[in-house]
Amino acid sequence: MKSIQIRLMVISLGMFLIYSFSSNIQAQTPAAWNIPAKFKTTKNPVAAGKEAVSEGKDLYAKHCKSCHGSAGLGDGPKAASLEVTCSDFSTKKFQAQADGEIFFQMSEGKGKMPSFKKLIPEDNGRWSIVYYLRTMAAK
Repeated sequence: MKSIQIRLMVISLGMFLIYSFSSNIQAQTPAAWNIPAKFKTTKNPVAAGKEAVSEGKDLYAKHCKSCHGSAGLGDGPKAASLEVTCSDFSTKKFQAQADGEIFFQMSEGKGKMPSFKKLIPEDNGRWSIVYYLRTMAAK
């Protein structure tokens, strides 16, 4: 009788640990972005060039660097304290997104990622950050 109780306790504990582990993984895995179709084809209206990249770099340093890191690898000083993984802007997957998709994500935010519409109210500033993020592509 005792061996059956011990087995049941071990099985229950095992199931609890599996559930806890899988719930923790789900909490850390960000859900896919639901980006409206129009943003998938929206082109960056800001003229490309050194000025736009420079403005984007300044705004990135002020608003994004603390979580995403200096090189955009998702390793900023605040990243370790977040419950989710910060995006790595150097990846092929990130860089394959259209400018409008990146602009939408930055503008709207989701979960722990804040909306930057109020922090950077000028659309051109957020579009300039998109140009700067393009410079972070893995070489």
